Amino acid sequence: MVIVIGSINLDMITTVGRLPGPGETVRGGRFWTAPGGKGANQALAAARAGASVRMIGAVGRDPFATEALALLKDGGVDLSAVKSAPEPTGVALILVGADGENVIAVAPGANDAVTPDDVAEAGPAKGDVLLLQHEIPLATVMSAIVAARAAGALAVLNAAPFAAEAVAFMGEADVVVANETEFDLCARAMALDGADRTERMRRFAGRTGRTIVVTLGADGVLVATRDAAFAVPTIPVKPVDTVGAGDTFCGYLGAALADGLPLEAAVRRAAVAGALACLKPGAQPAIPSRAEVERVLADAGG
Repeated sequence: MVIVIGSINLDMITTVGRLPGPGETVRGGRFWTAPGGKGANQALAAARAGASVRMIGAVGRDPFATEALALLKDGGVDLSAVKSAPEPTGVALILVGADGENVIAVAPGANDAVTPDDVAEAGPAKGDVLLLQHEIPLATVMSAIVAARAAGALAVLNAAPFAAEAVAFMGEADVVVANETEFDLCARAMALDGADRTERMRRFAGRTGRTIVVTLGADGVLVATRDAAFAVPTIPVKPVDTVGAGDTFCGYLGAALADGLPLEAAVRRAAVAGALACLKPGAQPAIPSRAEVERVLADAGG
């Protein structure tokens, strides 16, 4: 089983011709809402990848909660450990530029109510894969990593958004996933030396004994373990919207690891899924099905 402990939001999205600079107002285009939150996105991605998924999180007692959970419910995700909190459901305010790039501001709301006690009540068992991110209290993330190790589960930590305080426990997760900017910030905070990013990744893996996975967008993925480092290509796409691509990658990676796929094959599957998620607007609505990913993998020869 894949257990996701993380955020649940309602995304509020508008398109703009270009992303605004500081203090600048730009005219927006179409506006829409969609379920989001890094935790919920990753849970739905893992479910669409074919995994059995349980979501641990919190929503408010407001109308946004129903919409925020709608696609998770439709996707068959177990929501029995999602609690109702007095704080409002979390929201993300998203601007998407004409080139598909985005800027996002998140108001966490009920996500701040996810506690270590929630992990203890609905936590992992041996063989489970835990997916974690930084959009809930970091004390809860840390306790989940500890619980995963005690139970014999695999902890996969998406180091997003970057949080300097998380560097203290990041090396305790079995697999850390970050984009290039997040990893560079982590490397600086950890004082990792090396002539280039790959060398700094090797330093991270050597120091912690853990696996580090760094996504590079159109340039694919870099991976370093204690024993090896390698690159995994993605597929070329013309992005419509990159919102949620990283979460799709993480959800598919967690599902592939839960399926027992070797690391390189799991990363390849996740990279294709993340690329396909860029072809449609929104986060959860754009997550591809397992059949779509497998079709692309077959066309690409694996």
